[in-house]
Amino acid sequence: MASFNLADYETVEERIKRFYTDNPEGRIITKNQTKASDREKGIWIVKAEIWLPLKHDEATVNARFLEDAYLKSTGLAFEIDGQGMANKTSALENAETSAIGRALANAGYSGNKRASREEMAKVARADAVQRDWLGEADKLALTYDVDGLRLLYTDAVAAKVAPAVLEQIKANGSAAKP
Repeated sequence: MASFNLADYETVEERIKRFYTDNPEGRIITKNQTKASDREKGIWIVKAEIWLPLKHDEATVNARFLEDAYLKSTGLAFEIDGQGMANKTSALENAETSAIGRALANAGYSGNKRASREEMAKVARADAVQRDWLGEADKLALTYDVDGLRLLYTDAVAAKVAPAVLEQIKANGSAAKP
């Protein structure tokens, strides 16, 4: 069960803005690292690179940037097609965003938490998929823990579990009243 508040985490967009405010001549470059064997499994892999010029003046910003720059940091990320609502249509884009967030964190742009808000949302999605909602509801009902069932129901709503699961948790709550 996720025990964190997503609002406590900085978004990748906020990190990108800070990076370009500090380094207007910097570059964020992403590369799709996905192989055919990964795609067969529905997996996308992206690498992000943070580049800074060797000199911080206008003369270094030109078409030959990478010849006059150094690699500050990298970040890798992956997503799986169909895991969570956004990954039904945008798994590659989500992997790119996560890779950028990780590369920026490795370059010192991690805000108050190393993980980005997007990464923690991914953790929350994984928790929701892996959690045995009905098993927990059954255990709570057996001990007449109505407060626990209410909390479980609230967590399930926040995790956007299937309506049938929510109804079963509700039914266990009704049955749990001594």
